[in-house]
Formats: sequence, C-alpha cells, structure tokens
Amino acid sequence: MNVRWTMNRVVPAVAVILAMAGTLAPAGAQSTAPATEGAPAAARPKKQAPEPIEVRIGHIRWSKPYVTLSLSKMPPKDDGIAGALMAVEDNNTTGRFTGHNFTLDTREVETPEAALAAATELEAAGAAFILADVPADVLLSLSDASGAENRFIFNVAAKEDALRGASCRANIIHTVPSYAMLADGLAQYLVWKQWPRWFLLTGALPQDKLWSDALKRAATRFGAEIVEEREYQERDTARRTDTGHVQVQRQLPVFTQNAPDHDVVVVADESEIFGEYVPYRTWTPRPVAGSGGLQPTNWSEDHEQWGAYQLQNRFVDLNKRRMRSRDGSAWLAVRMIGEAATRTKSGDKATLISYMRGPDLGVAAFKGSKLTVRSWDNQVRQPVLLADGNTVVSVSPQEGFLHQNTELDTLGYDEPETECKF
Repeated sequence: MNVRWTMNRVVPAVAVILAMAGTLAPAGAQSTAPATEGAPAAARPKKQAPEPIEVRIGHIRWSKPYVTLSLSKMPPKDDGIAGALMAVEDNNTTGRFTGHNFTLDTREVETPEAALAAATELEAAGAAFILADVPADVLLSLSDASGAENRFIFNVAAKEDALRGASCRANIIHTVPSYAMLADGLAQYLVWKQWPRWFLLTGALPQDKLWSDALKRAATRFGAEIVEEREYQERDTARRTDTGHVQVQRQLPVFTQNAPDHDVVVVADESEIFGEYVPYRTWTPRPVAGSGGLQPTNWSEDHEQWGAYQLQNRFVDLNKRRMRSRDGSAWLAVRMIGEAATRTKSGDKATLISYMRGPDLGVAAFKGSKLTVRSWDNQVRQPVLLADGNTVVSVSPQEGFLHQNTELDTLGYDEPETECKF
C-alpha cells in the first residue's frame, strides 16, 4: 500500500468533516461569551445574600432576692429573661424571611448605679432598646440620666400609676399593667358577680398603700363599697418558722372578726407579708381577692385560651417550667419590637418607635385582643387575667363595661383622667 497516497486523501477528508462540524455547530459555540454561560447552575458563582438587619436589645434585671409566701411561686433565676429569650426566637423565625436578626444581652444589677452603668454598656454595644425589670425609682433614673436623650425603655416590672401619670416619660413604654388596670379588672368582675361590698385588708408598707389606693379608686369607679378597711401591722412574717402556720391560723381569724357585713375580702399586700394566708382563715367565710385568692395579672401559668396553650407548651419545652407574669411582660416587649420591624421592613430605631406608638400596631399576644399603645401615657392596652392559682377564672374587661373607643380603655386611667404630660 502506498502510505503517502492514503494520507493525502485522509487529511483533506478530515478537514472537510471539521469544517462541516463548525457549520452545523450551535451559534453559541461560535461566541466569545464567558465560560460560565450555559454551564450547570451549581457551577455558577452564587449571588451574595444581603447582610441581615441587626436589631439588638438590652435587658437590665434587678437581681436582689425576692421572697414570696408561697414556695411554689418563688421566682426562678431566669424569671423574665426566659420570656424575653423566647420572644427573640419568635422574632428570628420571621426574621429569616424578612432579613432581620434579633439579639438579647442581659445585665443583672443590684444598685441604681449598676443599672445606669449597664445601660451605658449595652448601648455602647449597639442595643437600640432597653428592657427594664427594675424598681420605679431606678426606671426613672435610667430615663433621665445625663446622655440618655436617645434611650428608649420598655418597663416590664414597675406597676406604679405615677409612672403613667405625673411622672410619665415619653421614652418609656409600659408592657406591665399598672395597679389601676389590675384593680379595675378585678373590680369589674366582682361587681359583675354582684359582690359590691368589700372588706379591705391593707399591708403596712408603702407598696401596699399604692395597691390599696388603686383598689379604692376602682371600687368608687365601678360602684362597689368598701365597708371597712383594716391595716395589717406586721412588717415581717413567720412563714419560715416551724410554728408559722399555727401563728397565722390564730392571728387572721381574730384580725378579721367583727367586720361589717361584706361579700368579699379584698387584700392589698404587695410586700408578701400576709396576703396568701387570708383565704380559708377569715372569721366569716367569704371569698378572697386581690393579693390572695383571686388575683389579677397580665399572665398566668394556667392561661390556655386564644392559642396560649401552644405558647405555654413551647415555653415549657425551652425552659422546663411554666411562663410567669414577668416572662409575659418581657416577651410582649420583644415581640412589639419584632412586629414593628416586620411591618416597617426596617431596623431604624426611630422608625420602629414611631410604628409601636402609632395606630397600626397590633400585637397578637394570646389574650383575645390585638394590643396597642395608649398615646397619652405609653401604656400597652391589654386584658387582665383573673387567676386563682389553678385556673383562669375570668378575663377583664367584663361584659357590659363599655367605652366609646375600646373596652380595653375601661382598665386604668383613660385619656380624660390622665395627669401625664410628655
């Protein structure tokens, strides 16, 4: 075979085939486009996701020990903190879709000076909002401190009516109900039950007087009558002594005997000296309400209506205990921030504050009503639960107590009554 002849014929043939292949190839094969175009999706460079909008929240918690009469009601170490943390988790569930990320940084303090220092530290670390679980005087110090002009605070613990009245501050929102709101919620139910004659027992300490004053105002407001008021003079209790129950069993019947005819015993004992001891120990057999027996509160461990059962179960899964009152107030504060961020699609502090204080806020708080903020004193409108330690007996406002705007404003100081001037 003539090899040279064969190769002379093969080479032109191959050239023809290659030329035809070029002619038949797709137009894209002729272009000078980057190599990634037309490549599998997995091989393409990924688009960078935008950085999440950070919303940082500070939490200042008064850590001085608080002792209750009931061992089962002793506050856990994370009282309030656990509620705030669960709300952060709730916010971040939505935040994964809206581009927000929420964080909580807690400081525990025992003095006003430590509280002020903690607020400064938290804000230096980027906290836009401060949850304050502190006494009323410390709360005002946080609000009025030099250099705190841009500070915004959520009051999650102090119930004093003056904080919503003559001592109100524009940079504080109150998620905890006031004494007036709690008293009004209780009074509405007692009047609805047609128990208008009250035998009032008041403790001897200043905080007891504030609670007593709110109860007396509520009685006047809703048509109840205080047939007599007695002051319990003890400023300490025998709850931790071996014979404590014997002393109480002997003292309280004598303390309550010879009272005028009454339908219910109402107790004002914020200091935890005697209130829980009153049920079943009065001279005359009567129901007890206030600081013992039927108690008004913003949240109860036994609350389960309006989806609260699912919320309670999630809280137990996270914390191995039930959700308490302070947990509820802290949870609500963080959820308000989250709701504002979601609705405004923003993390700007001024934008969030404006939304929270405006008419469009409507936080679903598992209490049968969407919650909003009163424009005249920054108090969050909310129903009051009436609980006896085993169940939620009722929820106020009660049927028949009407208001021209919202029945929730039958609880606490209404706009025409307020002394607040921002």
